[in-house]
Parts: sequence; C-alpha cells; structure tokens
Amino acid sequence: MPTPASGETAPHDGAQAARITDSHCHLDFPDFAGELHEVIARAGDAGVHRMVTICTRLANEPQVRAVAETHFPVFYAAGTHPMSAATEPMATADQLEALAAHPKFVGIGESGLDYHYTSESAAVQQESLRVHIEAARRTGLPLIIHARDADDDMARILTEEHRAGAYTCVMHCFSSGRALAEAALDLGFYLSMSGIAAFPRSTELREIFAAAPLDRILVETDAPYLAPPPHRGKRNEPAYTAHTAQVGAELFGLPYPEFAAATEANFDRLFRKAAEWGHTREARHA
Repeated sequence: MPTPASGETAPHDGAQAARITDSHCHLDFPDFAGELHEVIARAGDAGVHRMVTICTRLANEPQVRAVAETHFPVFYAAGTHPMSAATEPMATADQLEALAAHPKFVGIGESGLDYHYTSESAAVQQESLRVHIEAARRTGLPLIIHARDADDDMARILTEEHRAGAYTCVMHCFSSGRALAEAALDLGFYLSMSGIAAFPRSTELREIFAAAPLDRILVETDAPYLAPPPHRGKRNEPAYTAHTAQVGAELFGLPYPEFAAATEANFDRLFRKAAEWGHTREARHA
C-alpha cells in the first residue's frame, strides 16, 4: 500500500485544478475569525469550489447559517455532536426538519457516538443519534456521522435503523475499523477521507479506503482540525482538501483529475440538494 509521496501536492492553480468539494468543515469556529474571505479564496485557488460547514450545537445554527448565506461556495448542515449530547438540549426530528427548509441546508448532523472522551453519556448519545436518523429519513438529506471508539454500537444502530426505514449517510472523517467500514458500505453509505488518511502511520486506514468502492468515497478536511501533510500540526483549512485528494488518487491508482471527478460525482449523488442548488444558480446566470 503506497504512503503519501513526500512533498507531493495536488494542483493549486485555480484555473487548472480539478474541482473538488470539502464535504465537512467548521467555518464558524473561532480559528477562522476575521479570515473567512481569505480562507474561502484560498480554497478556490486549490480547486475546492464547494464546502459544507457543519453546526455541532443547534444553539449555534444561526451563525453557521449566516456563513452559508454570506459565501456562495458554502453549504451547511446542523445537528448535535455526540460529545455535546449530554449537555445540550435533546434535538427533535421536528426541529431538524424545520431547519432543513433552508435552501442551503444540505445534511443532518453531525451526530453519532464518541466513547473516547464521553463514554459515560453513551445512552443519551444513542438516543440523540436515533433522533437524527429519523430527521434524515423525513428530509431525505444525508446523515453525517461522527464515530470514535464505538464501532460495535454504531454498526448495530445504523443497521437497526436502516431496517426500520432507509436513509442515506456519510461516515465523516472515517478512521474506525474495517468491520464498521464494511457495515456502512453494506448499507449503501459513504466513507469520507480526511487528513488522517494522509498521516504516515495510517497504513491500515488507507487499506480500508483502497478496498472500498470508488463510488462511495468523499473527501473533507474537518477544518480547523487534522491538517494533512505538509501542514500537519497547523490549522487546517478547506484548501488542504487537495492534499488528501492527492493521497486518494494514489490509493486508487488514478490521475488526480479522475479521482477528483469521482468524488465530485459521489458528493452530488449523496448531497443532492447542494448539487441541485448549484445547477439552478448556474442556469439562472447562464
């Protein structure tokens, strides 16, 4: 299994770079205060023409929505992060469904299970996850899943709920084990590749991605976290999606533009509302 080529990067000429989408970032976080215009411009220069910024606490939804309303390339999603599930008011499917009426609201979450730091709240996390799944069913929008150190419960709940009624889903920033990856793929879900996949020690994770169908792969940053090499240890930002996509292209043995095009098609298939919004706006300005 190849490791990331030292110092090799994807194209960074906005006129020539293949277009890709950062399917998960947090542009409302203080790390980007006062810099959003520049951050989004650098993303465009790197070929990152769309971003989905994620609200992790519903109390912050107005601020996250404002980012999407202000910046043409940005869409948004909202939910309760599992690490906040015990301290935030329990979301309702009705509440999430109402938020989804916004034209740039394109996903439910992030929700999920995190037993690494907050295992004591496992029960409330599971309750919150099931609420978010119901909202994904009702709206037809993809569920955005955070999973850490909870593979067995995650696979069980996703499978139980899918049997109760179909929904779509992306395993965001996937870094769990092979069994959870296979369970998610068997349900028709997608795996999103973050900067973790570019870390030199992530050999096993790269093998999991390389064994997955190409038509189920997305790319993301989870910015401001998890910057890929050569920016590891620094603040991450959407432009760096290109570095992770370069690693993905190497894993699948594809030229960068071909891998980028595949992830774009995957994003459009899963995040249909974002794709349709873009097509509508382009048609109006044609």
